[in-house]
Amino acid sequence: MLSKAAEYAIRSMVYIWMMNQKGTRPGYRTIAIEVGSPEHFTAKVLQTMTRFKLIRAGKGRGGGFYFENPEKELPVFEIIKAIDGNKFFSSCAFGFENCSCANPCPMHDEFMIIRNNYTEMVQKVTVQSMAEKIINGTASLNQKLIVGN
Repeated sequence: MLSKAAEYAIRSMVYIWMMNQKGTRPGYRTIAIEVGSPEHFTAKVLQTMTRFKLIRAGKGRGGGFYFENPEKELPVFEIIKAIDGNKFFSSCAFGFENCSCANPCPMHDEFMIIRNNYTEMVQKVTVQSMAEKIINGTASLNQKLIVGN
């Protein structure tokens, strides 16, 4: 459902917030390694996050990425919107330009339910709530392949 850029942006933002809570401001190379994304792609995504003022970037000694107001909840919706725009939140499952209740595609009613539920979810879930799950050990940020028996 999400573009790779949006996936990397969300992971990066969660990692930055967690590191900021520890008093550090990570650079894009460290972020890329920790979230499992390509360096150049991570740099580009973080540049977009900075341009949309979702995070700040410091230069020089003590630089790196940081949240100006880490207490302010940041919904995942804002990150997706910055990277991918509003397309998914209003698009047609068939890709029709003029799909509507008055002129529906064959999947309109079913897809509208999924799209609306997804929109509601990403408006509720925040960078901070995801970071708390990682900190509490109930989720992970970088899935490592586990080879079992």
